[in-house]
Amino acid sequence: MSVGTAPLDWTGGAALAWVAGAATLYWLGGRGRSARAGSGRRTAEFAAGLCAILLAVDTPLDGLADRLFWAHMGQHVILIAVAPPLLALARPWSRMWRGVPLRLRRPASRLLAHDPRLGPLRHAASFIGEPIPSWLVFNLTFLVWHLPRLYDASLSSGPLHALEHLTFFATALLFWTRVIDSPPWRSRLSDLGRIAYLASTLIVGWAFAIALALAGSPIYTGYAERASRPGGISAFTDQQLAAGVMWVPGSIAYTVAILAVAYRWLGTHSGPSEVGVPRPAGNP
Repeated sequence: MSVGTAPLDWTGGAALAWVAGAATLYWLGGRGRSARAGSGRRTAEFAAGLCAILLAVDTPLDGLADRLFWAHMGQHVILIAVAPPLLALARPWSRMWRGVPLRLRRPASRLLAHDPRLGPLRHAASFIGEPIPSWLVFNLTFLVWHLPRLYDASLSSGPLHALEHLTFFATALLFWTRVIDSPPWRSRLSDLGRIAYLASTLIVGWAFAIALALAGSPIYTGYAERASRPGGISAFTDQQLAAGVMWVPGSIAYTVAILAVAYRWLGTHSGPSEVGVPRPAGNP
């Protein structure tokens, strides 16, 4: 977020550099390789995920979020529930890794996989990647950043706000790769486990949205003290709109994922007649 800029400025910055770097590695990693089934779809998903990041933090929406809570909540929804699942679906990680020059890739692989000094880091990464720790890291990150004192502090500090957005995106990517198999990361959750994982997170988001909607007054000083807002809305109306953004658009990705996983689970647990397989002769 670009603190202090006009609401319709295009901001540029670290997010644009990250997106450009990721796109470059993806392109380099795919050179000289024949197209595989589904590669076109995954490239589209990857591009859509990168565009979603830019939409959140590198378009006029970023400047508007300085003055409107609902626009700011829209940024968070995009960084948590739009860009990460698209990137998880795209599975770009191996291809991006191949984009790194071989003279750097080989020693980096040996260092990360075998250096004893990095043993504690590998164990920590393995632990955080488990379903319950990843669920806790994602949901606690979301809730802690929305505590009034910390949230107001981020509104007045560019670096702190950049850290907020980075942790939202990083923990969301961790979360969604527990739901969507995205090699080399594969979830250890069963289909029913993934449904519970998603539904419980959906409830956390709903609870936060309800708390915003039912609050008797604005809870964030950074927005409440603004003398005016685009559209002339009050701080309280702005907060209720933010609750609506969290409640409805913020629920779409989780709901779609729950339905997709449930459909897959039902398909694998249906009887022969239910999935269109002919019954053996002689059976009624």
